[in-house]
Amino acid sequence: MNSLGSMSTFHRSKAALALFVGVALTASAWAADRSPGLAVTFGAGNASDSAAWPGVQLFVPAGQSASPFLPAGPFTATWQGFVNSELRSEYVFHAEAAGDVTVEVNGNAALTGASDGSKPLSSAAVKLNKGANAFRVLFKSPAQGDAFLRIYWSNAETPRNPIPLSALSHDDSESLKSSQLIQEGRHLFAEFRCVRCHDAGKGTHMPELDMDAPSLQGVGSRLGEAWMAQWIADPAAQRPGTPMPRVLHGATAAEDAGALAAYLASLKGAATASLPGKVEDGKALYEKLLCASCHNPPDGKESDPAKVSQKHVKQKYQPGALAEFLGKPSAHFAWIRMPDFRLTPDEAGHLAAFLNQHADGEVPVAKPSDPARIERGRKLAAIAGCVNCHALEGLEKTPSKPLSELAADRWNSGCLADAPAPASKAPVFAFSSRQRDALRAFARTDRKSLDRHVASEFIGRQAEALRCAECHGKHEGFPTWELLGGKLKPEWATAFIAGRIETKPRPWLEARMPAFPAYAAGLAEGLATRHGWPAKTPADAPAKPEDAEKGRKLVSANGGFSCVACHSVADFGATAVFEAPGINLALSFDRLQPDYFRRWLRSPLSVDPNTKMPVYFDEQGKSPLADFYDGDGPKTIHAVWEYLKAGKSMPKPE
Repeated sequence: MNSLGSMSTFHRSKAALALFVGVALTASAWAADRSPGLAVTFGAGNASDSAAWPGVQLFVPAGQSASPFLPAGPFTATWQGFVNSELRSEYVFHAEAAGDVTVEVNGNAALTGASDGSKPLSSAAVKLNKGANAFRVLFKSPAQGDAFLRIYWSNAETPRNPIPLSALSHDDSESLKSSQLIQEGRHLFAEFRCVRCHDAGKGTHMPELDMDAPSLQGVGSRLGEAWMAQWIADPAAQRPGTPMPRVLHGATAAEDAGALAAYLASLKGAATASLPGKVEDGKALYEKLLCASCHNPPDGKESDPAKVSQKHVKQKYQPGALAEFLGKPSAHFAWIRMPDFRLTPDEAGHLAAFLNQHADGEVPVAKPSDPARIERGRKLAAIAGCVNCHALEGLEKTPSKPLSELAADRWNSGCLADAPAPASKAPVFAFSSRQRDALRAFARTDRKSLDRHVASEFIGRQAEALRCAECHGKHEGFPTWELLGGKLKPEWATAFIAGRIETKPRPWLEARMPAFPAYAAGLAEGLATRHGWPAKTPADAPAKPEDAEKGRKLVSANGGFSCVACHSVADFGATAVFEAPGINLALSFDRLQPDYFRRWLRSPLSVDPNTKMPVYFDEQGKSPLADFYDGDGPKTIHAVWEYLKAGKSMPKPE
């Protein structure tokens, strides 16, 4: 069979997929007064915790906690809300699980069973009404071993896929709101580095308790003295939402800030060479890197308070230091949220030139040193407790009470006072009343949650803080955030997010994926476990040579699917890209979860409605290439996967 000659056959199910795509894109209109996703409640013994969840998917390794507010071990989980359908239709629900599962639709049990993870469960066809249908899933983990659950749905026109986030909604109950307030308080405790003054003890704990703050070693060679004085005097006025508190008080606070800035300005490191740059090239790079996803463009009129202003950079950085910072943002702050785009020196110089061109103020000018003022600033740095958070040699940490000695009724004074007391020496954080309520709600717990790390919960906090969804799903060529956890193997995702993979999966995109080294492992493991997959991918069986050879032929243009028309295979370039290039197939095995690959090849439009990938299989999953396995779809897809296992050593396709 000539695959190119029968290409039109592969598109015939496109119209049939429109219903599924419509549900994915418009079902949220049925739930305008509800929150997206489902509400899930975890329980273990007498403890419980509720959260909003993007789907009915979860993986909890043996001996670990399902929630940081639950002890490790067996647990229950109940997802509740609504599944929304644009039209009246029949769906089959599927469960892959290690544990006991019940799926209820409109109050009726649609699926009930137990599994050890080796065999999926499926319901009979279930009628969904147009609009919102009450939906509940109950799960009980096994007594021992890993616990996991992945719920899928399918109908006559579309194959098995996870229920999309936009088809799920829930009401915000009081118990959910209460849990979310406590969760927010725990996050704030870590985000504002409370543990740096109030030690929470040693042992396994949430990763953010290890978050550093910008190092002050050699800071005088990087930052301007005048800007540091303004920042120290009132950090929140310079950047709303900053975790940096105001540490100087009283009538001499402004003068003290100047002295402390003079001391910091005296701390010199290696000299920074100024890099030449072209403003117009910097502007082009700014746009290519999608910097406006997190920043208000410096040459524009946008003033989104949720985005970080860059109008201060000329005053903040010493000559040459801005380009150095852009080239390696984490050099002096490992947990920084500024993306590392691995800029070349030329790129960093161009981008710095563009930012400085449109920034306010003047370039820092060296001031005459005043030994007495500098010494006064050094003493203030010691008193103010700067080194509790910041690295700085020569000063000792300021002692304070450990967390265990801070009873819940003490969280109304000091740092958490509604209004600072006149004689108080406590740092002043710009907490909102909501944030103070959240921290106090967390204080009333046993605080053991600080000793537990749950990757699926980490991803919920940090993906929002890093603004991952500002690029993913909003710009062409960026996979939607909703898909990534079920798509990428956590090992590959860890290396990619950390910036250790040089190969760009989509080299034709002008944008590039930045690196977040400190967050990489937590993000990758959280993506996997929140979508029901282990944080370490189980080893795949060695490729079967006979099937791999058939897979090679299926990929080829000679009687196969002609995948090589759009996809390169290792060093073998794509032969006839006419609309959109595909990712090099040699990268696929290392990158993709096997389940995602099977679903993708079976029906790419049901996974991503915007894909250019054609549909190769009919509604029954049959392949048009009957010469291979008599058109058996699963066997055909498996053969292609066997071929992909060779990675960069894949033999050249025909």
